[in-house]
Amino acid sequence: LQNFSVHADRPRASRRSGSPYVELERDIADTGAAFAQNLTRGKGVDIAIVDTGVDTRHPALRGRIRDVHNLVDDDASAFQRDAHGTEVAGIIAGNGNNRAGFIGMAPAATLSIFKACWYPADRNAGARCNSFTLAKALAAVIDSDAKVVNLSLGGPADPLLSRLLGRIVSQKRVVVAAMPPDGSLDGFPDDVPGVMIVRVSGTSIAPPGVLSAPGEDILTTQPDGGYDFTSGSSMAAACVSGIAALLTSVTPRLDPRVASALLLRNSRISHGMLQVSAAAAIAALRSSGQGQLN
Repeated sequence: LQNFSVHADRPRASRRSGSPYVELERDIADTGAAFAQNLTRGKGVDIAIVDTGVDTRHPALRGRIRDVHNLVDDDASAFQRDAHGTEVAGIIAGNGNNRAGFIGMAPAATLSIFKACWYPADRNAGARCNSFTLAKALAAVIDSDAKVVNLSLGGPADPLLSRLLGRIVSQKRVVVAAMPPDGSLDGFPDDVPGVMIVRVSGTSIAPPGVLSAPGEDILTTQPDGGYDFTSGSSMAAACVSGIAALLTSVTPRLDPRVASALLLRNSRISHGMLQVSAAAAIAALRSSGQGQLN
């Protein structure tokens, strides 16, 4: 079996607070998501998260979890404690109905969680997956009705996984993947044609076709009802998955290639860096006369 990993910094101890956090959400501010959410909040869109488990009882995720699938083991307690999936889920669809004021990119969308990754005994090592668990998760996604698929993970090229993901892409789903820390694009899932690849916004020029999104010090949900900052292309990919849900809510039959082109063409300079703009992409989609707002 080949091994894969998530693309994020090591988890930290989470913290709780009764003070509003929304003003600290760089991803919301830098992408103009607040404006986009005045027009659509992602209602009617289900996002498949292939990752670790998720704290499904988190206040910011209450009502957002449609279903869960554990393709690793039967450990429900470990599922709830998993940090990486919880972080990704909050960025994509935090509901805003929590005393912290935290909100995700698509707060009316739903999430289907497919646990294919787990933490080793030393949790500081980061979450790991293998080709067997990922294959089971992708096969399950094929039979789901998720319109957006988030893969904040990566590893070596794998023919079986690429074939399964290619099937998902052929079903006209929007598939979003995180660029590896070393910038290579020849491994799974980045080597599958039609997959949106996302890197952390930076001052350097992104590779052709690669989207840039906020991924440094992103505030998001943590297990046991916590919130904290985290970094990595995993978070940037989650940001784009949430925006993709907003676009798909406006135009349910939106072709993934059109969605990718919209995000690339309508990226904007923020803090001296070119990065995706939810506001500009939604405005462009509206001006095209496609779809209805939800």
